[in-house]
Amino acid sequence: MSESLTAVTNTIPATTGEWLEKVCRVEQQVRKMEQITVQTEHVLHAGMYARTVRLAANVIIVSVLIKVPTTLIVNGSARVFAGDKWHTLEGYNVIAASAGRKMIYVTMQPTEITMLFPTKAKTIEQTEQEFTDETEGLLSRTSDHDSIVITSEHLCQE
Repeated sequence: MSESLTAVTNTIPATTGEWLEKVCRVEQQVRKMEQITVQTEHVLHAGMYARTVRLAANVIIVSVLIKVPTTLIVNGSARVFAGDKWHTLEGYNVIAASAGRKMIYVTMQPTEITMLFPTKAKTIEQTEQEFTDETEGLLSRTSDHDSIVITSEHLCQE
């Protein structure tokens, strides 16, 4: 059974232990398939980190376990396993996403996924270590074509 995320309940909870084990089993199977090359766009600006991937239609990916709360923006058409059930995302979605989540994405059309969170990190490697203990599973670690923008601008603090 599937449900659409709506403006009223546009949140993604943590993945519970039982479902986390199941998602990890799916991840093992997906990793046996031919791996796609994904360009990741990183922006580290004013104490915020934004990480964007653009996926073609008919792609399956399993995220690493995200250990910090983030804002997730999904633009496109995808089926997403989050929490303990499947959801359908169509169009542009801004989602409050809890820490402790591991998700499955199945794109039906080209889809862009952006994850944002505040950070004091100064490098992309530091931000990746901040949001996951599974850095070896990041698609950005397998691509030489990532886009990286790091500015020296900071938020004004009084």
